[in-house]
Amino acid sequence: MAGKNEISSAIKVVREKIEAATKRRPDNFPGIEPTLVAVSKTKPVDMIIEAYSCGIRHFGENYANELLEKAQDSQVLENCKDIRWHYIGQFQTKNIRKLLGLQNLHMIETLQSEKNATFLNSTWERLTKPGKLQVMVQVNTSGEDNKNGCPPENASDLVKFVLEKCPHLQFCGLMTIGAYGYDTSKGPNPDFLRLVSCKELVVSNLGLDSSQMGLSMGMSTDYEHAIELGSTNVRVGSIIFGAREPPKKNVLPVSTVENQVVQGTFKRLQ
Repeated sequence: MAGKNEISSAIKVVREKIEAATKRRPDNFPGIEPTLVAVSKTKPVDMIIEAYSCGIRHFGENYANELLEKAQDSQVLENCKDIRWHYIGQFQTKNIRKLLGLQNLHMIETLQSEKNATFLNSTWERLTKPGKLQVMVQVNTSGEDNKNGCPPENASDLVKFVLEKCPHLQFCGLMTIGAYGYDTSKGPNPDFLRLVSCKELVVSNLGLDSSQMGLSMGMSTDYEHAIELGSTNVRVGSIIFGAREPPKKNVLPVSTVENQVVQGTFKRLQ
């Protein structure tokens, strides 16, 4: 787990690399520096506060319950008044409903169906919160069964639905995860290229302003490459906060194990 000095140093390096990658973009991509979203899942509150003190404002969480806990933590509320939470996890309506009431919820990046959009729109309307809820449409560019998101060919229809049928939602762009561990020595990541093409198709089909439509792609292992291909939103976690802790196994006390062994032996003898 990274300490305070390590977090500060890591953020400095990541920002420098983001700036350099932005300058390497082709002329047809906007030169605006991408938003750095620090992915803080499984990390303690004090690490979030430290990253915030280093100038980070956007934080991403994969688990709804964890985001709820952190966003309402007294230390976060006191020390991170301008924090902006991105939900980047699986879309489950019962969990999302709780998140929409959070004061500093900034964006839902994992909208993937008209059903999702309808739910968000109606729930946000009932909450009577000011402004619109910012959303991104998640696209499954890798075609993997374990990845969420709409198929690329359905993106235009879903974006159109959000724009025309969901007046309480603010469409901000497209998001993808992509296949993990792609070797960039083989060339540009096809999943990222697919999202760029998807954006171009959506812009063309719906007559949108390309400069107003973001792309959320790229994580700790490939954020520089993603920026070079046009990403405007990178989700970086382990480089800033250190590797995630492995889940703790449920280890039974010795006395409990002994009792189970004795009981099992007794049953076999009966």
